[in-house]
Amino acid sequence: MTSQAVVASRVVPSHLLYTTKSRWYATAAKTVQVPSFPESITSGGVQEWMKKVGDSVEMDETVVTLETDKTVIEVKAPMAGTVTETLCEVGDTVKAGQDIFKVSADGGSSDKSSTKQEKTEEPAKDSGPKHEKAKEAADKPSTSSKQEKEKQPEQQAAAPKQDKQPAEAPKSAPSKSSPADAPKAKVVASPPPAPTRGGSRTEHKEKMNRMRLRIAERLKDSQNTNAMLTTFQECDMFNLMQLRNEMKDEFQTKHKVKLGFMSAFVKASAAALREQPVVNAVIAEQEIVYRDYIDISVAVATPRGLVVPVVRDADLLSFADVEKTIAYLGEKARSDQITIEDMKGGTFTISNGGVYGSMMGTPIINPPQSSILGMHAITDRAVVVKGEIKIRPMMYLALTYDHRLIDGREAVTFLRKIKHGVEDPRRLLLDL
Repeated sequence: MTSQAVVASRVVPSHLLYTTKSRWYATAAKTVQVPSFPESITSGGVQEWMKKVGDSVEMDETVVTLETDKTVIEVKAPMAGTVTETLCEVGDTVKAGQDIFKVSADGGSSDKSSTKQEKTEEPAKDSGPKHEKAKEAADKPSTSSKQEKEKQPEQQAAAPKQDKQPAEAPKSAPSKSSPADAPKAKVVASPPPAPTRGGSRTEHKEKMNRMRLRIAERLKDSQNTNAMLTTFQECDMFNLMQLRNEMKDEFQTKHKVKLGFMSAFVKASAAALREQPVVNAVIAEQEIVYRDYIDISVAVATPRGLVVPVVRDADLLSFADVEKTIAYLGEKARSDQITIEDMKGGTFTISNGGVYGSMMGTPIINPPQSSILGMHAITDRAVVVKGEIKIRPMMYLALTYDHRLIDGREAVTFLRKIKHGVEDPRRLLLDL
């Protein structure tokens, strides 16, 4: 036991002593446990330690983040103090109630400053004698350099004077043979240089995060379970774009949110779901479950994967309420603050691949739903409008549906309802 530990043991019992980075503290550490996970999640993985052993933390400051199948959970410090021990490594699987780290209310910043002072004082003490010797050596003039300076004038005087003009070189005898008489050497072509390859040809592996694993599992289950079929429509965006350009400034001034295209598609989808309730239903074993509410999931891309927060009761919301909800959920998803409650449920999904320039695609159903709408890029194309060829901004729409439950008639009628509502937004306002 060190002298510091002996001194500390005189004040407090030995069972209250602990060490961190060879420092002793006379206080008990509080053990922090993994919080309870949301419903349907049983375990998580340690994603990143925001604080290391010896770091000071404030109350409710995040110490470690846990990654689950659907979201990221932050484990925070229950009090201000110092992290004294971490009980898990990055990548370890943890369960609710498991000990994960320890934190103490004492021994924070004061010990760090004392450690820094000890490190700065030690070099000063050790370098005392060496510094004096170096100073004495610097004060004495170098005898060798002094002698060299005295010899320089003597060497310059003793050196013989050389003629300024160099001696003429002897004339060479004229050559008997001229260059024209010499045989010509054969020129051999050199091989072409080897092509230089840019970059490297190495490979590396990365462990899939839990969300990506869960997404892969759900997508494959969807393919194996649903009898998926996709139908297409093209949508003229001229009227909606004109309405947006005319009203976007006034809309943003009043509602404090930008007017986009998603609100029109959400409202058009909600109206179509009311007319075709089978598209809002789902198969559960040998029964069909009809949902009397309309909760529309909106796909949002994040650095960790695709998440689908839910706009609840979309049929009861206004355009402004839809835009505010989407903006709020999208910001939470991109900042890794999305929760399970934000993504739970959902009866229909809208995926907008057009923001990345996708011209056309076949989206995959998001279980336990029965259909999904795919939006795509807006491109100018020549179309026939009232017998005349005009250039219009067009978008391809794709509806993938479970053919076990939804027939082609319902699917095509549903998609045409969305098309007409977006092409003429007045129909949405008049409930036509």
